[in-house]
Amino acid sequence: MPTSSHRRGLTEVAAASVLWGTGGLAVQLIRERDALSPITISAWRMVTAAVVLLVVLLASRRGRELDELARARPRQLLAVGVGTAAYQGFYFVSVTQVGVAVSTVVSLGAAPVLLTAAEALRQRRTPDRARLAVLAAALSGLVLVSLGGHRSSTGPDPAAGVLLALASGTTYALTTAASGSISKQASPLVLTSGMTVVGAATLVPCLALVDGPLVTTDPVALAWLAYLGALTMALAYVLLYSGLRVVAPSTAVTASLVEPVTAAVVAAVVLSEALDAAAVVGILLVLGAVAGLGRASTAAGPVIPGTEAERARHG
Repeated sequence: MPTSSHRRGLTEVAAASVLWGTGGLAVQLIRERDALSPITISAWRMVTAAVVLLVVLLASRRGRELDELARARPRQLLAVGVGTAAYQGFYFVSVTQVGVAVSTVVSLGAAPVLLTAAEALRQRRTPDRARLAVLAAALSGLVLVSLGGHRSSTGPDPAAGVLLALASGTTYALTTAASGSISKQASPLVLTSGMTVVGAATLVPCLALVDGPLVTTDPVALAWLAYLGALTMALAYVLLYSGLRVVAPSTAVTASLVEPVTAAVVAAVVLSEALDAAAVVGILLVLGAVAGLGRASTAAGPVIPGTEAERARHG
């Protein structure tokens, strides 16, 4: 039986994915007010998150914990921060080359496949049928949701776009695996603070290569940038890293397919974009698959025990 900590961790990852799913709407609303590029928005999102988290750390007198983490696990922290910035950057550029639908399917679909395969190789056994069925349902739902509203979406260089989406998905998988390791030794708040500082240091220099304005003075755009940084980055990654303490990385990336589902629902509710029958079926498939991850027999990866007290209760 899965432990309550496993179910809690799965819920935290799903909650993070819901927050990420609202990010597309926020970006669209920002770009309606000012012509900031997606990379520029991503950079300021990371900077905002880093500032918010550092203020929280200092206010709670936990700044020393971040220094200790940086000294104890510098390579892992660097990998997580740079990796998070990289997979977001790869995805945004991929969208400009091949469109939203293909980029989403390839990047988000590649990660659970890669991590499930990696876990199978490490354990030297094939995932059981129940786990594969959950993964297949989640990926089928992803395709239906992503393609349902963007059938005509494309870009100038599909081949480059697909390669960039694969790079995004691969980097996402590797970063999640690295995060799963370091999250067991660090507080989610401290780890997210370190990740966003490294991510900001990675993305801000990239602004020199971006066309268009680098800042905005529009109050509405600034408010949405604050939302992106504080909620879709700072809070969402605290939830993700908390969840990764008790769920396997492949489970986490499968559960994160709630993100495109949320984006589709938000677009339908807020922007009155139609959801066709295929998209509705896709939403149900993804939600059903994520619910299935709460069962030990179908989790996309091992169910990781919780605390010592909880292991005693369940063992």
